[in-house]
Amino acid sequence: MKVRYDRDADILVIEWLPQGVIDHAEHAGSLIAHFTADGGLVLLEILDARRFLAQVFQAALRGEEVLM
Repeated sequence: MKVRYDRDADILVIEWLPQGVIDHAEHAGSLIAHFTADGGLVLLEILDARRFLAQVFQAALRGEEVLM
């Protein structure tokens, strides 16, 4: 797994399968997930990462279930 952050664009990128071939992507809110043809997760992009992660951490600290 590789993790990188682009400070200027405020995008966090997590690569699960660095050698995977991306077939398609699905976008939901602040998340863009890239998949192989057989549905394996290759890459996850978190847009507006600072805001998104702050909301996730705040919810977790309050003991709330976090749905992404």
